[in-house]
Amino acid sequence: MRGLKPLTTAGVRRRTEGLLLAFVVGIAVFGHAAAGLAMNGALPPDLAGFAISMTLLSLVAHLGVRRFAAYADPLILPLAMLLTGLGLVLIHRLDQGYIERWNSDANAPGQLLWTVVGVAACIAVLGLLRDHRLLQRFIYITMAVALVLLIAPAFFGADTYGAKRWIILFGFSVQPGEFVKIMIAIFFAGYLVVHRDSLALTGRKFLGVRLPPMRQLGPIVTVWILSMLVLVFERDLGTSLIFFGVFVVMLYVATERTSWIVCGVLMAAAGAFVVGSTEPHVKARVAAWLNPLSVYWDTPPPGVTSDQSAQALFSFGTGGISGTGLGQGHPELIKFAGRSDFILTTVGEELGLAGVMAVLLLYALLVQRGLRMALGARDPFGKLLAVGLASALALQVFVVAGGVTGLIPLTGKALPFLAKGGSSLLANWLMIALLLRISDNAERQREADIADSGPHPSPVQSKPLMMHST
Repeated sequence: MRGLKPLTTAGVRRRTEGLLLAFVVGIAVFGHAAAGLAMNGALPPDLAGFAISMTLLSLVAHLGVRRFAAYADPLILPLAMLLTGLGLVLIHRLDQGYIERWNSDANAPGQLLWTVVGVAACIAVLGLLRDHRLLQRFIYITMAVALVLLIAPAFFGADTYGAKRWIILFGFSVQPGEFVKIMIAIFFAGYLVVHRDSLALTGRKFLGVRLPPMRQLGPIVTVWILSMLVLVFERDLGTSLIFFGVFVVMLYVATERTSWIVCGVLMAAAGAFVVGSTEPHVKARVAAWLNPLSVYWDTPPPGVTSDQSAQALFSFGTGGISGTGLGQGHPELIKFAGRSDFILTTVGEELGLAGVMAVLLLYALLVQRGLRMALGARDPFGKLLAVGLASALALQVFVVAGGVTGLIPLTGKALPFLAKGGSSLLANWLMIALLLRISDNAERQREADIADSGPHPSPVQSKPLMMHST
């Protein structure tokens, strides 16, 4: 068609994003309708409101990205919105089971409200932070705030379900660890940009591996001690694993030294063994992990009072390959944790192994897009920050999914985007905003480099020049 102008790179990306978001809204609305039909034999009474809410959220987010980050990766926002929409569908479905069996309160309206807050915060960050490199100027302030937030639950937090990871403020519970993972990624990215040359030095060989010099081991020892302190005083296994794991991954990416990975794994194993053998709460979780069915058949190990791990295994076994069908299982038997880390068991029971693999692939694709933009970023800070954020997401999904499936001990962390929790949802949407900003700046720089290289001669122009030279 002669009258239409070719789309620019930004136009193509945003059109792709818009089409994917329309598909996402369709999936979420269909899932909510299917769950209502399965449980009640009729469409949910709030189906129209749910459809309008998902449409408006997707539209506003799309317009915000189009306005403030037009060159950003077109898959990041649809992936985040799809995971969030699936979470809303599952929480709506769980509310009915929990209300009927345990007479608990509905959590879906609150989760929807936090989704609105998270999307608004994402757009606000995109509008205010036009260049992610500005964060590099405040890395020490960021780390100071992160440390305060990290240790605050140990002194002012509420002891909930055996762990101190929440702070009660004005009647609201806040989980600082969800925001700390972003702050430490920002600090480590800025710190490693400056000190990566000295950290890349190698020292003596030990068992065939060249270890870093003792002077350069200081940062990893400091971070290891901090993560162990969090584990001991707050009994928060998940946060300490993510905190230490993100640093080791970013350190390896910055220095390309395998010795840092070896040191990190050995120190993590040593610390986990010592704390797991001495701290009662962590020790009880390890015991429940080693023998999850003991609460059913025998006397449970000391400190183990929950049957969640065993119920999770029953749930996954019931689901099989294809699941019982959305809305036709009994995920409420998991009790209070069914809406947080154990929400994955709902997927396993009602959507089966196929549904669990689909959800994990969505997370894997989101992590892959973060690593891909790290390769495309032109500045070292942006590269390391994208790696840190993607690693934090991957590690959190691993510790949650691994704990629920019995691969590792339970950590109690919320499954990103999918699980109930305002702090987790808000922090994850802030992470999406930073990834969008890094992606947008990288693509803009690439377009500018192409423009600066000058136009290439067309075949029509090159032929006369060749003939003239002949």
